[in-house]
Amino acid sequence: MKLINIGFGNMINANRMVVVVSPESAPIKRIVAEAKENGNLIDATHGRRTRAVIITDSNHVVLSYLQAETVASRLDEEADDEEEDDDA
Repeated sequence: MKLINIGFGNMINANRMVVVVSPESAPIKRIVAEAKENGNLIDATHGRRTRAVIITDSNHVVLSYLQAETVASRLDEEADDEEEDDDA
């Protein structure tokens, strides 16, 4: 299980992440609103502006103040670290 820091010490299981997207588009705004209604929304922004929306395989929606590119790069770093561990 690999955990990715999504800001303010909040971590998410990298294996459960399906997509990391920007919150700007109308379809993503609808997904966030539906998750809030269904109780599947996790707000990890600590009151800051939402810059990334993470959707998990359990249909939970996680909001982060980090940009989507930053979260994706942290995910890539974890994958690179995992490959180096396998090579050793």
